[in-house]
Amino acid sequence: MTTLTDSQLAELRRRLLDEQDDINRRLSAGEHYGLASSLRDDTGELSPIDNHPGDVATEVYERGKDIALLEQEDLHLSRIDAALKAMDNGTYGNCKACGKPIPLERLEALPDTLYCVEHAPRQETSHVQPAEESLLNPPFGRSSMDQQSSYNGFDGEDAWQIVEQWGNADSPAFSENRDVTDYGHMGIENDENDGFVEPLESFVATDITGRRVSVIRNREYMHYMHNGEGDHGLEFEDPYDDDDYRT
Repeated sequence: MTTLTDSQLAELRRRLLDEQDDINRRLSAGEHYGLASSLRDDTGELSPIDNHPGDVATEVYERGKDIALLEQEDLHLSRIDAALKAMDNGTYGNCKACGKPIPLERLEALPDTLYCVEHAPRQETSHVQPAEESLLNPPFGRSSMDQQSSYNGFDGEDAWQIVEQWGNADSPAFSENRDVTDYGHMGIENDENDGFVEPLESFVATDITGRRVSVIRNREYMHYMHNGEGDHGLEFEDPYDDDDYRT
């Protein structure tokens, strides 16, 4: 049996009825968050078929938000109705799951609750995700091969990096690199070597026979030597590029 007094029950019933009236009045005045009118009335278009989806993006977003708000209000009304019925049959104030009395403090905070804190539904975070989420995790979906140590070829991330070089709608503030200061360095792993893996692969070359080895003294070569990773004494004498300091 409930431990609530008659005056406490009367006060909680009054609050429930006030909330019910307030929701109904708000829904009526706002035409159920605008859902009483069609999307055609909002856009002024007889048909959106010949338009780009972006032309009605704002209206579609607002319509989705209105639907979510209306569903929330419907849920609140159904909880209030259930609480009022529980008052009528004498079960209000007792948890529907365990039957123990619900503390007055909880009822005052949530007059429409029928459960104690321990058995309240939806208290756990839902991990239900759209089906497409399984393809987006890890990044770039199944085309990302970074986790496979045996693969070093072209994958989905590389494809995106090439496309990203032509620009996107992001600003440097959205870059994963916290030190980026301009648009030219905000791409994903923009400091990666382009066209080679190890630095020496960019400046050590052979001729068409594969027998003559030469060193092309480009920017990567200069950086390599400056960092002390190479030794000038190990270079082959190459008459073809003695004066060739290409950058």
